[in-house]
Amino acid sequence: MKDVLIELERRRTIAREGGGKVRIEAQHKRGKLTARERIDIFLDEGSFEEFDTFVEHRSTDFGMEETKFAGDGVVTGWGTINGRTVFVFAKDFTVFGGSLSEAHAEKVQKIQDMALRNRAPVVGLYDAGGARIQEGVAALGGYAEIFQRNVLASGVIPQISVIMGPCAGGDVYSPAMTDFIFMVRDTSYMFVTGPDVVKTVTNETVTAEQLGGASIHTTKSSIADGAYDNDVAALLQMRRLIDFLPASNTADLPEIECYQATDELDYSLDRLVPDNANKPYDIKELIRKTVDEGDFFEIQESFAKNIVVGFGRVEGRTVGIVGNQPMVLAGVLDSDASRKAARFVRFCDCFNIPIVTFVDVPGFLPGTAQEYGGLIKHGAKLLFAYAEATVPKITVITRKAYGGAYDVMASKHLRGDLNYAWPSAQIAVMGAKGAVEIIYRKDIGDAEKIAEHTKRYEDRFLSPFVAAERGYVDEVIMPHSTRKRVSRALRMLRNKDLENPWKKHDNIPL
Repeated sequence: MKDVLIELERRRTIAREGGGKVRIEAQHKRGKLTARERIDIFLDEGSFEEFDTFVEHRSTDFGMEETKFAGDGVVTGWGTINGRTVFVFAKDFTVFGGSLSEAHAEKVQKIQDMALRNRAPVVGLYDAGGARIQEGVAALGGYAEIFQRNVLASGVIPQISVIMGPCAGGDVYSPAMTDFIFMVRDTSYMFVTGPDVVKTVTNETVTAEQLGGASIHTTKSSIADGAYDNDVAALLQMRRLIDFLPASNTADLPEIECYQATDELDYSLDRLVPDNANKPYDIKELIRKTVDEGDFFEIQESFAKNIVVGFGRVEGRTVGIVGNQPMVLAGVLDSDASRKAARFVRFCDCFNIPIVTFVDVPGFLPGTAQEYGGLIKHGAKLLFAYAEATVPKITVITRKAYGGAYDVMASKHLRGDLNYAWPSAQIAVMGAKGAVEIIYRKDIGDAEKIAEHTKRYEDRFLSPFVAAERGYVDEVIMPHSTRKRVSRALRMLRNKDLENPWKKHDNIPL
């Protein structure tokens, strides 16, 4: 028995060394941690239980039978984050560059299956060079098996991908089907085809960073939901994100102890909206003063900044926040903002996370670039997402709510549960200037008449009371009471029960 125990420990020691000390040192020189170091930081101390430690590839082509490593380039298992179960796989770049073989893929598939059966989040830490070429179609088949499981788990358990090194070829599509993707600046990149292939096919000269670095995917492509300066920062923020998310679509919302009273009034909010309707203000100030202790986890902070989305807590329970940002493009809705918010709203609805929406929107962005780029269909995505959502929906209109954008932003007509407006709210088909120039076109040359018409239009329509008279706004509230009103509304809606008609699935305008 003693000899067997010694042999087990010897094999474990070899497996923990991955590709060996030289390759581990090379990994550290690049500013990256190893797969096991990442898992140790990510999970609660001592909670990780590894599976398939001794799995090896089965390839015999191109001399591969002579080169084998225990684990075959991926570390898999489960552990806890603040006591809650999480399944994890981490690509090991020190072993075959983290490339995917048939055996490697089977390890990932096992973790995906276990996560789905046990209804717990699955997190993938990526640092790999794509499919293992020596295995050919066996590796490609492994990718497809992983993709299929991504789809089946979508909307059932949270799936998070953290890109911590290269992620190319087939490796990019599994993260693309997960709920969130985060990257590490300067050491990670994602692309379908690398710079060398791009140069050969299109004659473009581009670096890996320019083609698929964190700076590109967080600002231009919207592939990544955020980026961090190093491995440690990324992993600690992922722990924070997991704390906001339910374990599955049937699990209760996570709830932590709340130390900030909800009945305190914040009179600074009475001065948030400027007297001049054309002056901006920061919607994030309102968000932070509504959620517990100003703790707000923003999603896609660097993309489509004219809308803000992310997670917070009210009375210790998770809520999803969507808010137009007057600081950027006056908070107008464009194609990018609509797609960003629509995906976030659908995620919240999947996992029964209530949605709080702060509205200050002058409309949709006009212009040929937007129309040619499909603004109609992209705007419809956000409309569809809000209309489809059955979770508690609370809306606060702070200032402008014009035209179709008023409808889209969680209006009462899209089954909004509680729709509040500040006294500064302006709910109308359009702003006074545009409306008067259409209604009183014949008086355009008469400045005095136009001013008179504008004043009358503003008094009649640019207020919350017309909507309140029709019941489209449930209550006009004082800004300083926003947190109190939102928290009470969320408490009242905890047992909300609403179901959409049965269908195999919907057909959102993609």
